[in-house]
Amino acid sequence: HLNQADFLAALDRGRLAGATLDVFEQEPLPSDHPFWSHPAITVTPHIAAICDPGSAAGQIAENIRRARAGETLVNAVDLSVGY
Repeated sequence: HLNQADFLAALDRGRLAGATLDVFEQEPLPSDHPFWSHPAITVTPHIAAICDPGSAAGQIAENIRRARAGETLVNAVDLSVGY
């Protein structure tokens, strides 16, 4: 649980050096949210997870095949929703 106002104040005062954030109260994060423009915050597209090498390797191999065939990639980031 994150108190966003306190968190931003801690960043602005230098009490925190920075943050990478992945999950938000509202998904997708609204385009005017201050997290997007804060110089000490990196926003990621809801990708945090435990990665199983076996299943990840299969998806990577499939995406390489798809890329070479000119096909749409599996689980591609959709920039139209802000990520």
